[in-house]
Amino acid sequence: MCVIYSLCLSLHYFSSRRSFGAQKEQIFMTKVKMSWHSMYKSSKFRHVYGKAGSREQCYEGIPITHSVHDNHFCAVNPKFLAVVTESAGGGAFLVIPLHKPGRIDPHHPKVCGHQGSVMDIRWSPFMDNIIASSSEDCTVRIWQIPDGGLRRNMTEALMILIGHSRRVGLIEWHPTCSGILLSAGYDCKILIWNLEEGVAVKMIDSHPDVILCMSFNTDGSLLATSCKDKKLRIIDPRSGKVLQEADCKSTRVNRVVFLGNLKRVLTTGVSRWNTRQIALWDQEDLSAPITEEEIDGLSGVLFPFYDADTHMLYLAGKVSHSPVKQSEACRTVGHLTVEMVSHPQGDGNIRYYEVSPEKPFLQFLMEFRSPAPQKGLGVMPKRGMDVSECEIFRFYKLVTLKGLVEPISMIVPRRSETYQEDIFPMTAGTESALSAAEWLSGIDRGPQLISLKEAYKRPNPAGLRASKRDRRTVKGIDLLENITPNTDKELLKMVFKQQDEIRKLKDELGEKDERIRQLELELKNLRNT
Repeated sequence: MCVIYSLCLSLHYFSSRRSFGAQKEQIFMTKVKMSWHSMYKSSKFRHVYGKAGSREQCYEGIPITHSVHDNHFCAVNPKFLAVVTESAGGGAFLVIPLHKPGRIDPHHPKVCGHQGSVMDIRWSPFMDNIIASSSEDCTVRIWQIPDGGLRRNMTEALMILIGHSRRVGLIEWHPTCSGILLSAGYDCKILIWNLEEGVAVKMIDSHPDVILCMSFNTDGSLLATSCKDKKLRIIDPRSGKVLQEADCKSTRVNRVVFLGNLKRVLTTGVSRWNTRQIALWDQEDLSAPITEEEIDGLSGVLFPFYDADTHMLYLAGKVSHSPVKQSEACRTVGHLTVEMVSHPQGDGNIRYYEVSPEKPFLQFLMEFRSPAPQKGLGVMPKRGMDVSECEIFRFYKLVTLKGLVEPISMIVPRRSETYQEDIFPMTAGTESALSAAEWLSGIDRGPQLISLKEAYKRPNPAGLRASKRDRRTVKGIDLLENITPNTDKELLKMVFKQQDEIRKLKDELGEKDERIRQLELELKNLRNT
């Protein structure tokens, strides 16, 4: 009886252990399933990749400015590329027709009407031939570039806007009104210009320090600014009233951008631990950020670019010049005195995220890596995209050390012979939604939308059905037949083939030499007669 009782106890013990393990495994599987659902999200942009332009698509030999002002120094539209350059005796910038890449002539005509260095340039979103520039000479100038580009230096501006008492570091076009332009100077003031009359109609003086960045929302009814006093502000631009204000005591906010119609604002800056970070805010409540994320420990400014059509956010670093202390400016090594020179540092990477109104809010997708640090970035408007290649965003990267402007395309990897409406929705066109007088009177309208379907070019079926022989032959060389051999047999076969080709070439050369001798003899006979 004792033996039977002990066996029953053992069976009960093992069965209870087995049931407990099954319950534990079930709980673990439930947790894993829940975490998988919360962390990962299906997205049509998850496999977007960056593609740098080939050398034939780059613009070389450009004397890019060495200014340490934190700005892009580059602006682009479907017609022209504009780059701020180094120049003596005033500020200047180049305007290059977009369809003419390659090496730029050192004597290429420039826009050189400013008396001081150019600090910012912006193309009008409504007229591709109109560009605005701001300078250290305290003025903002409007220029009209002729079709085909400049043939001589341009010194006469279409309009000169005078109103700031110190240098003007930022300019911003209104997103839906062609006659409104904003400028921010080192006098801590923002001026709103009515370009239809050429006068300043409003001055916003709610900033006690230098304004670092400003951004309009989609319809231009709100203005977000970041300031050197570490505060983020949401302003009504027509009245100048500060609607919301965030005091970022523990962080330094550098750049700000509205996230389309999501009623969100994103800022980039530096945390209390001196690391670069981004923060997402509710534009109607700036008491605390919705979420914060640290990026890395580099020192360059982090520039945000938002694509409202795809809800994608791009973060790009910038070259930073590390200053050399005066005590370390010269260092003695043996009998030699070595002069220490500051070199540009920074990253050439572009991170991109997908933004959603719900958690996790910012979903990291991928990162485009490049060893060359970027001085600035120009962004092509959506109407300039190559729709047939599924290109959804394009940067123009300034590389100071090489004097190079390199295009970088963000592409959705798809194979289709039809227009992709899901990744190319209706986008802002070139038509102004309202006049300057209407906007100043309090009217708000969204941008006039257009479809990019007309710009789509269907792939050529004849080119797709080309023979393999045609596709692999370049200048008479068969690329597939000139592959490195893997075995001795393949090597011998290739050697015999090359010997036959050499023999044929020698025979052809001998025949041509004989033909040349015959022609020379005939020419000599003609001269004697």
